Amino acid sequence: MGTSSEAGFPRGIGAPATRALNQAGYNDLTQLADVPVAELRRLHGVGPKALRLIQEALEQRGMTLGQ
Repeated sequence: MGTSSEAGFPRGIGAPATRALNQAGYNDLTQLADVPVAELRRLHGVGPKALRLIQEALEQRGMTLGQ
């Protein structure tokens, strides 16, 4: 498909966001399904753009971030 990086996250979320997610134990996009947005927002490097791209990628798979 070409929409995911090697780490399984959407292209464009940025290296800081990818590192933050990996350090928090998230290694694949599907692991983020139902994770509260507030929890991800607390991770240093995960900003509004990364959250939007993650949400869009999850929605393409029929999943969503938590509330």
